[in-house]
Amino acid sequence: MEVILLERVEKLGGIGDVVNVKNGFARNYLLPNKKALRANESNRKVFEANRAKIEADNADRRTDAEKAAKGVDGKTVKLIRQASNTGQLYGSVSARDIVEALEAEGAKVTKSQVVLDRPIKNIGVHDVKVALHPEVAVTVKVNVARSPEEADLQAQGVDVLAQMFEEEAAPAAEELAPEAVEEAAPAEVAAPAEASEPTETAEDEQ
Repeated sequence: MEVILLERVEKLGGIGDVVNVKNGFARNYLLPNKKALRANESNRKVFEANRAKIEADNADRRTDAEKAAKGVDGKTVKLIRQASNTGQLYGSVSARDIVEALEAEGAKVTKSQVVLDRPIKNIGVHDVKVALHPEVAVTVKVNVARSPEEADLQAQGVDVLAQMFEEEAAPAAEELAPEAVEEAAPAEVAAPAEASEPTETAEDEQ
């Protein structure tokens, strides 16, 4: 389906571009979210008649987003979650969780602005993109840990999982290491018994 973009869409184009997209993408995302119009003759005329206003409104929103970006870009939020010894979460961290954590830090964003290809399912420090505007995106760090202390270590750049595996491997290595064999003192070899001199018998005396 051919559509006219009403704002910049990543990997597609900018305002006024006519692009060909999959029907499902157009019907389920671009058209209902007013990011595009069907590229028919009627809509082309409507777009050209309102192009100046569309571009001016977009510029205003971009300016607002750039101001908001200063309070969001580079922020780090901590999320404490239960996880297994391998770092896999019992559950996951969603865009909603990140929005709530950012709001607690005084940064207001919406769920739709958090670009999360898939939920976070393991501990660690994750870089998450936040698109405040089609032309303004920032990055926040999401520190997912099993405890505040673990989160602090991760914030310092410590790989807690690698550290944990090393600590677990050390005792195992000691158990597997061959025990030092004490040098046994050479066994004393018993001296051969001296042959006893033959005893004279009565027959010899005769």
